[in-house]
Amino acid sequence: MDRFAIYATGDEMRTALTRAFALVGEAIAEATHALLASDRDLAKRVVEQDVVIDGLIDRLVATVESRLTAEIAPDVERRRALITLLRVLPEVERNGDLAEHIARRAARGLGAEMSPRSRGLVERMGEVAARIWRAATDAVLDGARVPTDLIEDIDDELDDLHVTLAGELVSGSMPVAVAVEVAMIARFYERFGDHCVNLARRRVTDLA
Repeated sequence: MDRFAIYATGDEMRTALTRAFALVGEAIAEATHALLASDRDLAKRVVEQDVVIDGLIDRLVATVESRLTAEIAPDVERRRALITLLRVLPEVERNGDLAEHIARRAARGLGAEMSPRSRGLVERMGEVAARIWRAATDAVLDGARVPTDLIEDIDDELDDLHVTLAGELVSGSMPVAVAVEVAMIARFYERFGDHCVNLARRRVTDLA
């Protein structure tokens, strides 16, 4: 276990968490752009950046676990905050992974093989995913009073786009192999929204 995991202060933990959230936000936006622009270099950068996100999450998990098992246990409020953080971290990591999955397909040049309508739908899914991530970030890190209905409405839009894109995929406008890959991408965006809904129900407060 590295020094950060053992000795990190509350401010250092929050800084690391904030950076992880920011990197995931960048990743989903850049993965979408890389896919639609057939930018393989950008796609590879998103894939590489996921390693950084995973490292931040792993260190934070180790820190939280060490604090929760320390001989001198934190007080009730801080213990609650640490447990909340322990629940938040896997959701952040999974969304980073979902962006990475999209980027891997972008790196293989999938975007150039997609139908014009599927490209438009994926572009919209990327925009909505970025918007719901910002709302979830505000709720978790800033304690913003983001209405649950608002988050769920944004997630519903992703779900609707997923259904619409599924209809496009069965229309025969793309080769079967391409349609299968695009279906996976649509599922990644849909799951991204689900994790944001889960995150928005939590708020990270005192980590000192």
